[in-house]
Amino acid sequence: MIQSLPPRRLSVAPMMAVTDRHFRYFLRLLSKQTWLYTEMVVDQSLIHGDKQRFLRYADCEHPIALQLGGHDSVRLAQCTRWAEEWGYDEVNLNVGCPSDRVQNGGIGACLMATPQVVAEAVHAMQSAVKIPVTVKHRIGIDNQDSFDELCTFVETVAAAGCQTFIVHARKAWLNGLSPKENRHKPPINWAVVHQLKAEFPQLEMLINGDIKSLEQGLNHLQPYQDLPAVDGVMLGRLIMDDPWALHNADSLYYGTQDPATDAKAVLEVYEGYLANAMQEGVPMGLMLQHLLALFAGQKGARQWRRYLSANMYKKGAGLEVMREAARLVVLEDATEN
Repeated sequence: MIQSLPPRRLSVAPMMAVTDRHFRYFLRLLSKQTWLYTEMVVDQSLIHGDKQRFLRYADCEHPIALQLGGHDSVRLAQCTRWAEEWGYDEVNLNVGCPSDRVQNGGIGACLMATPQVVAEAVHAMQSAVKIPVTVKHRIGIDNQDSFDELCTFVETVAAAGCQTFIVHARKAWLNGLSPKENRHKPPINWAVVHQLKAEFPQLEMLINGDIKSLEQGLNHLQPYQDLPAVDGVMLGRLIMDDPWALHNADSLYYGTQDPATDAKAVLEVYEGYLANAMQEGVPMGLMLQHLLALFAGQKGARQWRRYLSANMYKKGAGLEVMREAARLVVLEDATEN
């Protein structure tokens, strides 16, 4: 486990069906410093399922956090202990997902209505381990969206031992909007997160939601509308829609050298990982599906997407699929995507 961890100035958000271990490995080739988060793992799935499947990661993925979904303090504490045993650098509790499936399990964003339940879970989790337990949440749910209610939530959970809050800067409508609609229909309100930092200067506050470039994210690490800077930025859809956007994160956010300057060269390095994974029986399509937008803005990006889409899921698809698709791309400034 890494002894000296970079600050959480920049993170890639936990995204279901996106931030699996294959995509995280690829992202680590673009940034050595950015914090990476797993997909949400529901506590009962981990307790009753295949721990290797849910917890496995490559050593190079540090700093890495496991995101858990759940509300039962005993189960969550057990899962947090396993996370520490496996070497994770942080455990994050999901209090922001608005999907019906998650709500039906009494987890995710609906937990914002019961801060004491979240506090009890956080207390049990943090008492079980030495690594930090953090919480990712919305700025409100349904009609419980006043700043006072948000402060009550943060104050209650902080008193239980949470020192880091990752705040998606829009509320969630638990009734009437789909998870997809909840990502863009409720208006974004970055100022609320900065206001939280002003209210709780002793806590670490990270902002998430609608940040469309790394450069735009830097604006939040400075005073914003006469409010204090937040401590970190978490990017989600930007990285899902354009993975290459992460390639200059280390220089922009940490002042260190970027590990990648050429997307094709990164793919050549990634080949070693792909070859090993294929020997274990991992399908090529599963590992390449998140790279369809890798060459956004480059000549041949459309051909790259089409070739991969048509071939990477075929039985027996191998490295030649990625190589052939890459040959269709010309790395230059262009408008085609």
